[in-house]
Amino acid sequence: MKMKSVLLGFFVFMMAIPAFSQSDEVAVKAVIESLFEGMRAKNADQVGAVFSENAIMQTIETTGGIGVVKAGSVADFVTGIGSLPAEAKLDERITDYQINIDGPMATAWTPYEFYYNDKFSHCGVNSFQLVKMAEGWKIVYIIDTRQKDGCS
Repeated sequence: MKMKSVLLGFFVFMMAIPAFSQSDEVAVKAVIESLFEGMRAKNADQVGAVFSENAIMQTIETTGGIGVVKAGSVADFVTGIGSLPAEAKLDERITDYQINIDGPMATAWTPYEFYYNDKFSHCGVNSFQLVKMAEGWKIVYIIDTRQKDGCS
């Protein structure tokens, strides 16, 4: 009888582990989706809320197959989103999520297509690094690629 209890307890414990990681995966995805929903709504507060203090934002510009990293400012990005004209439409469409989590750290690889005023602008991949902080998951680093050709 005792062996059955031990096995049952172990089974319940092992079944709970994926549930924790799945809920973290859902939470990480929700943070990223909130960023893009905030961009669509031009809601600077919503966009700013997904980033940690001192978050880093970079993009890779490619010339002749060679990448050059350009640093951006999260504060400038947030301000820019909030100051867009009312008629401006930003729509970053994530085509896939690949999320990996280890304790309080997560990485998300998100291919995307970006549309401005309903017209295709560019595509690429975002690479997010997130940390689970006291107030929840926050983006601490984002880097992306951008191209106009070769988009699927």
